[in-house]
Amino acid sequence: MQLSTVPYDERLTAPRSWWGIAALIGLACALMLLPLGTLPLLAGLVGGTALAGLAVSSYGSARVRVVNGALAAGDARIPVAALGEPEILDAAGTVAWRTHKADPRAFMLMRSYVPTAVRIEVTDPADPTPYVYLSTRTPEALVTALRAARTV
Repeated sequence: MQLSTVPYDERLTAPRSWWGIAALIGLACALMLLPLGTLPLLAGLVGGTALAGLAVSSYGSARVRVVNGALAAGDARIPVAALGEPEILDAAGTVAWRTHKADPRAFMLMRSYVPTAVRIEVTDPADPTPYVYLSTRTPEALVTALRAARTV
């Protein structure tokens, strides 16, 4: 197993404020069950917080990695040889490619709370996907890892 010379591994975790919102959802569930007694109140607090926390955790579990000559983003595994030159998108470009410039056939791993992204053309003629759009907090490091993986 040969790893890329510049390893890249990023987890697109949810912002801290979302965990606070999950706690508030648990509190709201507890308050809804308050008229039923103390035990339902506690069950609502624990259950509501656990379910909201699970939702936040699963949404924030997306990973972007460059490993073994492939780009692994979420459930997708794309060989680096099938990708073109990556383009770093600033905040304005990120919003533009996420909205009015977006192609419905593109693979998009986007998180609205991440202000920057990388867009990579798919050069494989057998693949109908025109490009890959990835939200990333460190676009320069991702582009460096992709270029390094291409030369290996």
